[in-house]
Amino acid sequence: MNNATLLNVNGIEVIYNHVILVLKGVSLQVPEGSVVALLGGNGAGKTTTLRAVSNLLSGERGEVTKGSIELRGERIEKLTTAAMVERGVIQVMEGRHCFAHLTIEENLMTGAYTRKDGKAAVLDTLEKVYNYFPRLKTRRSSQAAYTSGGEQQMCAIGRALMANPKMVLLDEPSMGLAPQIVEEVFEIVKDLNGKEGVTFLLAEQNTNMALRYADYGYILENGRIVMDGAAKDLRENEDVKEFYLGMGGGDRKSFKDVKSYKRRKRWLA
Repeated sequence: MNNATLLNVNGIEVIYNHVILVLKGVSLQVPEGSVVALLGGNGAGKTTTLRAVSNLLSGERGEVTKGSIELRGERIEKLTTAAMVERGVIQVMEGRHCFAHLTIEENLMTGAYTRKDGKAAVLDTLEKVYNYFPRLKTRRSSQAAYTSGGEQQMCAIGRALMANPKMVLLDEPSMGLAPQIVEEVFEIVKDLNGKEGVTFLLAEQNTNMALRYADYGYILENGRIVMDGAAKDLRENEDVKEFYLGMGGGDRKSFKDVKSYKRRKRWLA
């Protein structure tokens, strides 16, 4: 984590509908050129954190009411989502959200809508996307509605890449996908990070998979960061093994023992 900080989230609070407090003092950093994972169960606040960064909260009647978010030192809380795209921050939404009636290639080309560097540069990027996702090239003329979940997820990531992003916010990339497809998607994320220098902030419930590919991780519970550290350290942490990786605790004999263990969970103290 010695790279220059690309994104700095400092103590943000997010409220929906003026009353529902979802994030409670969340702070995190994303170094340039890294893969950072936001981990935690459903409802922990992962998606809200990504939407706070990409400024998609207003569509959900949410707003950042405290704290600050900086991209390369610039405060960005008041910027539009379009302005964030211009700065190279692209979000891939949970659930893929491809345009069902468009072909795979038409979907990909919508990602280049804001590009101003000419058709040749866009076509070069398209070919690069096809190199990373050869399955999309095979299905390029198929309507997205008639492709598999894995192909739609690849299409959604490829569409984000068409905008030449500096950072991709990737929300639950493994959701609803077969294990071998999940691994394929994460391998591509690793390649894009290593070869293209794309920075990733990804929200993921599949803690085991995320920590295999991330450099650093933050664990959220009930809208708060309860633990963070290098991915390799989190993988070896006994509490993380117990509560997120389904490992350890083999000597427990009863539900009472389970409850006793949970009471000594450090971050709930």
